[in-house]
Amino acid sequence: MMKFTKQNFIFLVGGIIIYVVDIGVDFWVASKYFCQGQYCWGILILCFRGLSSLITQIFSYEWFKNDWEGTDAGKLKWIFLVHLFHCGIFIRYWFALKYGCHAAFKQKSSGDASETDPPNFIQKQAVDVVTDINMLRVFKTFLETTPQLFVQIYILMEHGKNNFYQYAAIIMSFCGISFSMVDYQISLRKSLHGKDELRVLPKLVYLFYKLLTITSWILSISLITLLSVRSSVILLIFLWICGFTWTLKQHTTFCKSKKMEYLYRTVVGIILIFTFFNIKGRKTKVCISIYYAIHTVVTLGVLFVYMFWKPSIIKEIHFTIVSILTILSLVLGIIFLVVYYRCFHPTACRPQACSDEVDGEAGQKDRVETGRFQNFIMQ
Repeated sequence: MMKFTKQNFIFLVGGIIIYVVDIGVDFWVASKYFCQGQYCWGILILCFRGLSSLITQIFSYEWFKNDWEGTDAGKLKWIFLVHLFHCGIFIRYWFALKYGCHAAFKQKSSGDASETDPPNFIQKQAVDVVTDINMLRVFKTFLETTPQLFVQIYILMEHGKNNFYQYAAIIMSFCGISFSMVDYQISLRKSLHGKDELRVLPKLVYLFYKLLTITSWILSISLITLLSVRSSVILLIFLWICGFTWTLKQHTTFCKSKKMEYLYRTVVGIILIFTFFNIKGRKTKVCISIYYAIHTVVTLGVLFVYMFWKPSIIKEIHFTIVSILTILSLVLGIIFLVVYYRCFHPTACRPQACSDEVDGEAGQKDRVETGRFQNFIMQ
């Protein structure tokens, strides 16, 4: 099994810092908008934050309930109260720091030993708890961070005002997306048996592929919104319907209850608006080609519309810069995509469900569960 290394622990600490700072920046930016009388933008920022937090708390509590099934009901009530006040993620970070520190600095895993041996068991605990956090951060990234990045870029393009807090929000959004994507890919590789851990180069290639394609798409949607807010909203709703319908046809089995499964599919539909994810771990060469071909057609179509419908805007310097950035990030993103899939993608079939032995907090109570990540969105 793969080890939880010191590098993984450093990424974990960095993720915690980014998460806390991101919360502060969100409320700071929202307060600035309220002080300037721009209540619509302030409320929108807080709505993204609230929706993201609500959904991540729901999934986090549901996972705790599944993991601690058969344990003391008092623990679940305490966990429920913590999640009710939207602090569930901090409990998970506490467990991650506890197990991660033990695994990375105090234990030496023997590679040939079984997962039930004490060193490897602690390693597995650390990997599992961090994997849960990374899944929640993927939800947060596409429910809050990416939409906020779109809003901030649109405001800059629409009003042309350069304020420090707007740049701070954009920088934090990019940092949040970056950490989320890299941590997600690390967790994916750890979940695949027989695969080596990603080195620095594959991580960078994957990061640039995601960041550049997402950036290009956000700039394209921003340009559409400048032309017509209604058209932008209709496009986003249509894309969500397509993504949600695709998840229905894939018959995902991530959650134990039907209600949670439909919530999961709803969230995946939102994720698919911004980037491609393989939700069943199958070969998706055709699907991913169609997905980014559509993005390319829409992006080029938007630029042509500006050329023929609003030629006066083309003379403005900011439109030239945005157009160049949109095309350049799209081309480079697709290049990194091709390089990643040809050279670094874990092409092995999905691992079979394995039994994960999990230690209760107080009672050393054994249980068996199917690895959550094996049914999560794959890439």
